[in-house]
This record gives sequence, C-alpha cells and structure tokens, in this order.
Amino acid sequence: MKNVSLYIDAVFCLVVLPVMVMIFPVERWLHNFPWYVITVGVWLYALYFLNRFLTVPLLYGNGSRRWRGCVLIVLSLILTYALSQINLYNPKPNVHDAGIVRILPSIQQYQQAVWSLFMIVEAFSFAVGLLTQVNLQKSRRRAVEAERDRAEIELYKAQIKPHFMFNTLNSLYGLFLTHNDRALESLEKYISMLRYIHTTSLHDFVALSEEVNYIREYVALQSLRLTGMTTVKTSIHVEDDRLMVPPMILVTFVENCFKHGVSPVEESDIVILLKESGGSLEFSTDNRIFPVKRIGEHIGIDNCRKRLELLYPGNHNLEIDSDGMFYHVKLSINLSI
Repeated sequence: MKNVSLYIDAVFCLVVLPVMVMIFPVERWLHNFPWYVITVGVWLYALYFLNRFLTVPLLYGNGSRRWRGCVLIVLSLILTYALSQINLYNPKPNVHDAGIVRILPSIQQYQQAVWSLFMIVEAFSFAVGLLTQVNLQKSRRRAVEAERDRAEIELYKAQIKPHFMFNTLNSLYGLFLTHNDRALESLEKYISMLRYIHTTSLHDFVALSEEVNYIREYVALQSLRLTGMTTVKTSIHVEDDRLMVPPMILVTFVENCFKHGVSPVEESDIVILLKESGGSLEFSTDNRIFPVKRIGEHIGIDNCRKRLELLYPGNHNLEIDSDGMFYHVKLSINLSI
C-alpha cells in the first residue's frame, strides 16, 4: 500500500493539480503577478504533503497529538485566508451594476481560485492520508496477530517435548522394570527420536518424509513393549514427500493410540493410515479405549487442534469421534496452499 500511496501522490501533484490550475487564467496572472502565483503554488503543494504526512497521522493519534492536528488545520485556513486577502488590483466599477445592492462583498477571481484549489488539495490529501492510515493500521494489526500466532505456535511446540518425554519414559520404565530384552533397543530408539525433536523444534515446518520416518520409529518403539494382545496396522502412502508439514503434528494422534488403546489382557487393534496425493493429506487413526488416567491426558490433542487452527485456518478438517469404546480420528490438510 505504501507504493500505491506514492503513485497517487505523484499523479495528483503532476497531473490533477496542474489540470485544475489551468481552469483559471493562470497565464495572465503569472504574467502580471508572478510572485503571487508562485507563492500560492508552493503553498498548495506544501499543504498537500503537510496533510499527508503530518496532519492526518496526528489526527489518528490520541490526546495532544489530535489537538496538534486540529491546530495545523486552523493554521492552514488562516494562511490561506491571508493569501486570498492580498489585494493585487482594484477592479473597475461596472456600470451595469449601478443601483444593485450586493449581499456579499465582491470576491475577485484569483481569490476564488485560491479557495477552490485549497479545498481540492484538502479533500484529496485527507482522502489519501486517511486511506493510508487505515491500511497502515490494518497492516500493524495483521503483524500483531501474526506475532501472537507465532508465539502461540512456539508455546505449543515447547509443550510437545515434556509431553512426549513423559509418555515415552513411562513405556521405557515398564520395559526396564520387567527386564525386557528389548529395553536397550527401545532406549536407543528413544534417544534417536529425542534428537529429531530437538532438531525440528528449531523449524516451523519439516519435510513430510521426515515426519513419516518419525512416525514409523515411534510405532516401532511402542511396538517393542506390546504383547500379542495388540495388533498394529499401518498404511503409509506418500506421492510427494518434499511437501512441508509442521513437526510433531501427526504423531500426537499416534501417541494417543498407544496411550489409550493398549491392554495386556484384552485384544485390540490400532490402525494408522496416512495418504498424500496431489498435495492433499489424509490421516486417520482407530483404536480401542481402555480407561487409563494419566497426567496431561488431554494436552496433546488440544495442543494439536490449536496448532492446526493457527497454521491451516480454513484449509484443514479434524474429526474426532469417541463412543466410549472406540476412538476415531480423521484429519485432512490441504498442503498445496
């Protein structure tokens, strides 16, 4: 908008105002009273830029700033009045006007020109100035909102680390407590995943291939602690793994499956489906629900929901259904936007 305002300024100063001046007999005035024409011309251009860059911004302020803007308007009226009252010549009396009583004193043509051009400059400069200020306020508001959204996203990303660490350490604790042979292998995978979390925390988006690999590692880590009562089914198909996604945005739902969908005594299935085609990502999870009360039970899902709203407003759809026995998540994101 800044460049557009400059273009409007140039058009007004180089085209509009000169054309409006030519309506009056400026050539005759310039020949007879060059100093007056030049003074009025300089004042009109000065008035335009005074309003554009000082008066209007002051009027948009508060308190004393607004009063200063009003003072500038009054001063511009006074100076214009002073210019219009300069007596350049005394017109000859018109014999045809003899006996006519005029209600208003006679106004010379050059005085009419000064006030007419003054009103044109005032109207145009205030219109452009107000338009500029409105767009400036909008851009500032958008910048504030963007900064707020960025801060919220950073907060949600920061919440992922302790949440993931707590839940995974819980699983590792069970493996070491039972002296499971796969405990060390699980610890190695856990360290590798922590390295990924630390790396991606520095970025707002990562390649889809990296997020898919992380999901596979997470599923493999969690599968090490499972008994034969739980079956994990995964199907991942990605056409363009170079597409960018927010880190840890999908694994939250995968983590939820293993947190609530695993029982050592009852059979259960965990189904994880991920498909990307033409820039459209379809992701879903299905699992049984076994009542397990843990600290921060809803942090992950709520966190993910808020991140999606901030990152993909109007370009994603998240459906979560739960009937008390089964938990179903379906997420679609348009990654091509």
